[in-house]
Amino acid sequence: MDNKLFDSELKVMDVLWREGDSTAKHIAVILGEEIGWNKNTTYTLIKRCIKKGAIERTEPNFMCHALIPKEEIQKAETDELINKVYDGSADKLFAALLGRKHLSADQIEKLKQIVGNLE
Repeated sequence: MDNKLFDSELKVMDVLWREGDSTAKHIAVILGEEIGWNKNTTYTLIKRCIKKGAIERTEPNFMCHALIPKEEIQKAETDELINKVYDGSADKLFAALLGRKHLSADQIEKLKQIVGNLE
């Protein structure tokens, strides 16, 4: 992918990740219902995603296919957050997340398992 996707473009991608391959019209209907966007706004964002290499368009019916998996975007966004806000330190991010709210026993156990799998 050539460029970073902006939040608005990620909303288009999220529809494709949830729904699978979809027509531009279908994406526009969903984002119209969820966010209130008009069709032209959605089509413009789809075209930007195509230009950035995130979506492939095929005919008939302006069918859209996500070229980038959600996990790849999540990793890139997480890396950017860690680098930009936490001086490249994943443990600072982890500490900040843990300090924000009270965690349930289940959540603490899941985190222990994740950390255990890293060791």
